[in-house]
Amino acid sequence: MDYLKKHANAFDPDEVRILAAALDRAWAIVQASGASFDGEIDAHCARDLLAVNIVEAALLGERNVARLYEGALAGFTERGLRQHQPAEK
Repeated sequence: MDYLKKHANAFDPDEVRILAAALDRAWAIVQASGASFDGEIDAHCARDLLAVNIVEAALLGERNVARLYEGALAGFTERGLRQHQPAEK
């Protein structure tokens, strides 16, 4: 994903491990939830969205794994809800 490549040098190795741990935890939670990916969003895209949320928070200075993955999940849920709102009549 171009977004992640653009920020590849923004973090030191320890920070990358924190970000990876947050992404792994967030993805494990998504998978355990039984979420299905069809049509508009596939599993790869869903994982990318989580990663973007984590990187954005880390760029703002967040380094706590729990806050990173919880924020990523919240952002993921919010984006998903906005994308799946029923059309107004």
